[in-house]
Amino acid sequence: MKKKLITIVIGAMLCAGLFAGCGQSSTKQDKAAGTENAKQAETKDEGEKDSQEEKELTGTIDDIKDFMFVVTDDKDTPYSFTFDEKPDGLEGVASGDKVTVKYTGTISEVDPFEGKIISVEKAE
Repeated sequence: MKKKLITIVIGAMLCAGLFAGCGQSSTKQDKAAGTENAKQAETKDEGEKDSQEEKELTGTIDDIKDFMFVVTDDKDTPYSFTFDEKPDGLEGVASGDKVTVKYTGTISEVDPFEGKIISVEKAE
């Protein structure tokens, strides 16, 4: 009888310890998640400032489609530009032309274009 009682008491203590331990760790995780969210918000604000700045890319236009075009710069790095409405000047250029693209946002070789295309002009 004593063994049964001791087993029940130990089992109850283990369950209580399990619930108490898990509750503390989630609080630490919540604090860490709050800190991480604050850092992401700061980074997003900085990114929005950069995305409003007008930038230029000069290169050869390789591929023109209904929703995107690809420009390869002098270092043979291709950049894809996607759009909803055709940007100004895109009708006047063809594949193989040297162009200057004015845009806001960020471009990357691997990530999709995030921003707005202001214009596409034939370069000299």
